[in-house]
Amino acid sequence: MSIADIRTHRLRVPFVDPPKVGFLALEHIDLLVVEVETSDGVIGTGHLQPLAGGLRTLETCVHEMLAPLLLGEALDDVPALWQKLWRATFIQGRMGITVMAQSALDVALWDALGRARGEPLWRLWGGRPDPLPVYGSGCFRGLGHDGMIEKARAFVAQGFDAIKMQVAHCFTHDEDVANVRDMRAALGDDIAIMVDVNQGWTADEAITVGRRLDEFALTWLEEPVVADDFAGYHRVAAALATPVVGGENHFTHHDLEPFLASGALPILQPDLMRGGYTELRVIAEQAHAAGITIAPHLFPELATHLLASIPNPSWLEYMGWFDHLWVEPLRPVNGRMAPPGRPGHGMDFRPELFDEFRLRD
Repeated sequence: MSIADIRTHRLRVPFVDPPKVGFLALEHIDLLVVEVETSDGVIGTGHLQPLAGGLRTLETCVHEMLAPLLLGEALDDVPALWQKLWRATFIQGRMGITVMAQSALDVALWDALGRARGEPLWRLWGGRPDPLPVYGSGCFRGLGHDGMIEKARAFVAQGFDAIKMQVAHCFTHDEDVANVRDMRAALGDDIAIMVDVNQGWTADEAITVGRRLDEFALTWLEEPVVADDFAGYHRVAAALATPVVGGENHFTHHDLEPFLASGALPILQPDLMRGGYTELRVIAEQAHAAGITIAPHLFPELATHLLASIPNPSWLEYMGWFDHLWVEPLRPVNGRMAPPGRPGHGMDFRPELFDEFRLRD
């Protein structure tokens, strides 16, 4: 079975509930959907959701730089195909557009292989379909003090026992501390609270504010500094009682190597768009050896297969962004989500999206 065709589709679909992240205006879900068709007619899909543009650039990269390297190749060894693409784009890539485009193809290749073999990916990788813990993410800073608490209470009412709120960017340090304090008071001690900085502080700010947040028994403080500030990350982690986590803006295990080497971050949050399934499995293996667990950034419908098949799973992140896009949405039940039993990753976009929301040149 070989790779016979690679197709792409650019979509712009309205959000049901636009996220108010505070520093990006997001009204639509911009998607690049990648389809890989085999010589036997099996189709696997992957997708990208860049938050700040670049769909045409990513699509051009797929067709100009990557697809010619895959067409005609056998599908039986997806990691070998990943390495072929990595080596061929090393000069232009290692991060950024090439790795993102490669990641969508990688997800589509694994999906096609699982569908061809009639097995879900978690089973293909030797996993189990046990329900996994999910936190309710989306208590966005743009909702304000009362709005974040209201959103958190809605998650708790749905059965979640963990939520994530945001700080920085829109608030002073005193306001951030008050928001976290009041969230803890509103939810009580039995609900886990994660706090996301979205790279909004310097290391000195993160230490100063983070020490004030330590008293609220937070599950973690996420991305306190810009992704490239590895020294800052380590200073903050050493200074705080609250665990410091990150990784969503890092590309492949090479970019995460300082964290894997130090073990200073107890949880890593790699993003499927920045490595695909193949690299996230490598990251999970290396993290396990370092005593680190994995809580992938977003895309829980796809990430559930990864967490179901590695020895060091942590949390899935759920916002519900894509629930209206799937033929069969995968939703948490009482704060847990089990991987689907359908072949491949088992998620299909509603076919009418490709007519109604296709971006035209």
